[in-house]
Amino acid sequence: MASKEIQQVFASYKKARITFANSVAELVKQPRHIEAMIQQETGVLDLLRPLLLDSDPSVQQNAALALGRLANYNPQLAEKIVASDIVPQLVASILKNNKYYQRHAAFVLRAIAKHGPRLAQAVVDSGSVEALVKCLDEFDPLVKESAAYAIGNISIHTPELAQICVDHGCVGLLLTCAQQPEQTLKKVAISSLANICSHTPELAQSVVDAEGIPVITPLILNPMVKRQACQCLAFIAKHSVELAELVVEGEIFPKIFALLQDPDDEIVRKNAASCIMQVSKHNPELASLIVNAGGLPAIVDYISNAEGDNKLPGIMILGFIAAFQETMATAVIKAKAVQPLGNCLSPSYSDHLRAAAAWSLGQIGRHSSEHAKAVAEANILTLLNESFLDDKASEDLKSKSKRALKAIIQKCTYLDALNPLLSEKAPESILKYVVKQFEALLPDDVEAKKRFVQSKGLQKLQLIKTEEESLQESIKFINNLYPEELVKYYTPGYDKELLQKIDENQ
Repeated sequence: MASKEIQQVFASYKKARITFANSVAELVKQPRHIEAMIQQETGVLDLLRPLLLDSDPSVQQNAALALGRLANYNPQLAEKIVASDIVPQLVASILKNNKYYQRHAAFVLRAIAKHGPRLAQAVVDSGSVEALVKCLDEFDPLVKESAAYAIGNISIHTPELAQICVDHGCVGLLLTCAQQPEQTLKKVAISSLANICSHTPELAQSVVDAEGIPVITPLILNPMVKRQACQCLAFIAKHSVELAELVVEGEIFPKIFALLQDPDDEIVRKNAASCIMQVSKHNPELASLIVNAGGLPAIVDYISNAEGDNKLPGIMILGFIAAFQETMATAVIKAKAVQPLGNCLSPSYSDHLRAAAAWSLGQIGRHSSEHAKAVAEANILTLLNESFLDDKASEDLKSKSKRALKAIIQKCTYLDALNPLLSEKAPESILKYVVKQFEALLPDDVEAKKRFVQSKGLQKLQLIKTEEESLQESIKFINNLYPEELVKYYTPGYDKELLQKIDENQ
């Protein structure tokens, strides 16, 4: 009889532990329950910690799951879990338990590591990376996935943390995971590799050296993984010409252009544009590959259709390509890129997007008079001037607008486009370049001299008051191209002088 009573006591205790662990794991799915536990000072961490070593596997697993959900909730709870010395306990037992515990333990590590480099370093200091890398080699796909996720959350923060993961041999195993049939595992593995590649050329090279590009490039066509694959390739390509060339050799063109119009996922579209941008920036040869593969129309369409700051990589691609050579700037113009770029100067967009558009338009228009005319005909000079004069604009936007204006104006022989910039309110830093162009072009063009009068250019010129000697000289030079009576006619106050003469003759 005593034996039965003893068994019943222990059975009740076991049942209570199972019920507690299960209930807490379920409760902490809801943020309101977590807040209540914190406010009521339940001591939930102290109660869960010993359950990680419980003799019943289901209790261990649910305790780990509950801790993971708590750590995931906010950095403060993650800090408390680290301070409670729970992490070393998890790491010590992660490889000794079954696959369910391994998944949940890795979930705790990933949840802590996501909150910042200091907490990620605490996870690393517990010896977790070695255990997580070993989990990447486990049979169960969900164990691999959870470990890959944790490694990604560690490596994302700093080059040093990413290097620790690489030094423990994670790259080859992550690439193996990326070749498994499970789509979610592929996605997490490629995302973690992207986090590693993002930091330095050396870390990106470690993925390339492990034959990563032949594994990653085909995945840009995988519906489940294309978002992560494009991002990873972008992070590889950004570091150097050599790495960008290796990405291109993976035959991403022209396949990646189709992703710019992906019907389902704006992040796929943005990541594809970012990848193309990172390739385009390095040298004329790489930029010309994009042009020759027929990428420009797709990029222009992307800029026209993308929302807000998602336009940015497309804008930068066109600027990089146009910057290298006249012929490529011409190709950008022929792809009808000028007007969509001009639309991006609208005050409805962020200043850094507008600054990028100003820079790209400057790169297109600075090469020759034909390039400048193509930009000027789209009323871009007026839009750039408005951005430069915008009191609310950032210094970067003002600076890039001013540089673009100067570069285009100095090449512009299309005087009709320069006329709107002639104003007494215009800043002298721009006005002097405008007047200089009229000074250079009017003497040899009779028709232009007539149009200058008809468009009220000569009249505007007389309204400009300046102390700058070079600008005064230019105005004087242009006035001397016309009869003195005509210049006087447009001079402010001359009408009063005429009326006075009429009165004198009465």
